[in-house]
Amino acid sequence: MKKTIPVICILLVVLACNNQPQQEAGYTIQAEVQQFLDEYTRKFCELDFIAQEAQWASNTKIIEGDSTNAIATRRASEVQAVFTGSAENINKAKEYLAQKSKLTNLQVLQLNSILYKAANNPGTVPDLVKERIKAETEQTEKLYGFDFKIDGEPVTPNEIDASLKEENDLDKRLKAWESSKEVGINLKEGLNNLRNLRNETVQNLNYSDYFSYQVSEYGMTSEEMMTLLRKIHSELFPLYRELHTYTRYELAKKFGVDEVPDYIPAHWLTNRWGQDWASMVTVEGFDIDAALSEKDEEWIIQQAERFYKSLGYDALPLSFWGKSSLFPAPKNADYKKNNHASAWHVNLDRDVRCLMSVEANSEWYETTHHELGHIYYFLEYSNADVPILLREGANRAFHEALGSLMGLAAMQKPFLIHLYLVDKNAEVDEMKALLKEALSYVVFIPWSAGVMSEFEHELYSNNLPQDQFNKKWWELKKKYQGIVPPTERGEEFCDAASKTHINNDAAQYYDYALSYLILFQLHDHIATEILNQDPRATDYFGKPLVGEFIRDIMYPGATIDWRELMKEATGEELSAKAMMNYFKPLMAYLKDINSGRKYTLEPVVL
Repeated sequence: MKKTIPVICILLVVLACNNQPQQEAGYTIQAEVQQFLDEYTRKFCELDFIAQEAQWASNTKIIEGDSTNAIATRRASEVQAVFTGSAENINKAKEYLAQKSKLTNLQVLQLNSILYKAANNPGTVPDLVKERIKAETEQTEKLYGFDFKIDGEPVTPNEIDASLKEENDLDKRLKAWESSKEVGINLKEGLNNLRNLRNETVQNLNYSDYFSYQVSEYGMTSEEMMTLLRKIHSELFPLYRELHTYTRYELAKKFGVDEVPDYIPAHWLTNRWGQDWASMVTVEGFDIDAALSEKDEEWIIQQAERFYKSLGYDALPLSFWGKSSLFPAPKNADYKKNNHASAWHVNLDRDVRCLMSVEANSEWYETTHHELGHIYYFLEYSNADVPILLREGANRAFHEALGSLMGLAAMQKPFLIHLYLVDKNAEVDEMKALLKEALSYVVFIPWSAGVMSEFEHELYSNNLPQDQFNKKWWELKKKYQGIVPPTERGEEFCDAASKTHINNDAAQYYDYALSYLILFQLHDHIATEILNQDPRATDYFGKPLVGEFIRDIMYPGATIDWRELMKEATGEELSAKAMMNYFKPLMAYLKDINSGRKYTLEPVVL
C-alpha cells in the first residue's frame, strides 16, 4: 500500500518557503537554495516516516523465526539511505555551502545537516551502505530476540534486575549476572563486522572513523572530546574514590565476606553493568518503592504527565497513548519487545511515542519522567520557527540532560511529599539521601565518560582487534570503575555487547556524561535563581516559571549553537562546577565513614 506524506510536513515546507527573507542582496541564491531544501525536506519526511514505522514494528514485535519486520525495516532503511546519501544531494549541499556568506543562517545549518546525514549513508558506496544496514538489523534482532535463562529456565531482563537487587545469596547472584552476559557471545562477531562497516561508510566523506563522525556533531574532534571526558572524570575522582571504598566495605559486610576485596566483583552490584549503585542504600522515610507498590503501572505514566502539565505543558497527544508500547510483553505472548526505554519522534511533528516496560517501582518512576522529557522536547521544537531538518536537541546531550533533569526533580523530597510518596513528617537522613543520589549520578561518570567512551574510542578510532574486546572491556572497568569480573572472562565472551548502546546507538555514550553536567548546571540555576531553594531539596511541581525556563531551552531545537544556548540559559559555559558543588557536603561524611579503611582505586593519568 502506498504511504502518504504526513500532511504537517507538506504544510511546514510550504510555510517555510513562503516565509523566506527576500533580500535584494543574495536573494537569487537564497531562493534557489530554499527550493532545494524544500524538495529535500519533503522527500526526507516521507522516507523517515516509513523507516521509523518499520523500526517501531521491529522493536515492539520480535517473533522468533519471523523476519517480516526485519525485512521491512531493512528495506525502508535502505531506501532512506539511498536518498540521504545520494551523490546529487551531497554535491548540491557542498556547492551551496561554498556560497554560505550569501545564505541565511538557517539555510547553512540545514545544508550542514544534510551533509552530516549523508556521511552515514554515502551514495558513492551503495553496496557498503546496504551491507551495513543489513548487519545492523540482524544485530538488533539477535540482541532483543535473545532468550535469557537461569538454570535452563527462561527469565526476563526485569527478572534478572530484580534478582541482582534483592538476592543475598552470592551463588544465585552470580547465576543472574552471568545470564545477563550470555547475549554478548552471539553478538561479538556482528559487533566486529559493524565496526568495520561503520568506519568504512563514514570514511567516504572524509571522516577518519565512526567515533570521530559522531563526535563532530558537537563541533569537536575525537581528541578534544576524550580530553574533556578525562577531565570530568578527574575532577570527580576524589568523591568517586570515597564512594568506591564505601561500597566495597558495605557490600562485603552485607554478603558476609570477611576479606574486603580491592575491587568490586561485578555480581555484587545491583546493576548489570555497574553503572548505578543507588539501590544499595535505603533512606529511612524515603523508601518510595513501598509507596509505589500500591500504585499500578498506568499511574506511573499518568503522574509523570501531570508533572509536566503542572509546569505549563499541554497534555500529551491522544495518539501517544494509542501508539506507544508502555508495558512489558505478557509472559505468554508469542513475541518479544525491546525492553530498553526510549522516546520516538515518528513524523517529526506530533506523532510521539514511548517504548518502555513500565513497572510500579522507583526505577521506572524516574525513567518515565526522563522519557517524557524527550517527548516534550520533541513537541516543543516542532514549531514553525524550526525547520524540520533542525528538529533535534541543541546537541544530543541536551536531549538527555532535559530528561534527566526531570528525573532528578521528581526524586527530591519536597516534590515527593506533594505526591504523598513520602510522609511530610518523616525524619529523613539528608546525608544518606545525598549519598544515594551520588551512588547514581557520580558513579555514572566513570562508566559513561570512562568505560563506555574509552571502549568505543578504542573500537572505532584505534581499530581494537576482535580477539581483545573482552580483555580491553575489563581493563577499562577496573581502571575507571574499580570493578572486576566474578570469574575469568575470556575472549569467548563479549560482555561489552550486552549493553544495548554498543550495538545500536554506537559511539555516542559520552552524550550521557555531558548530559549530567548540563543537568546539574541547569538544576542549580533553577534552584538558586528561579525557586530560591536548596538545589538538594527542590520542588518544581506547579511552578510555571520553571516550565517557561525549560521550554525556552527546548523551543529552538538545533537552530542555535549549544554553547551559546548554555551561556544564555545559565550565564556560564559548560563545566562540572555545579555537579561538584551539589555533592560537596558528602565528602566529609564519607571520609569519616571510610576512616581506617583501605583505598585501592588509583587516579587515571590524563
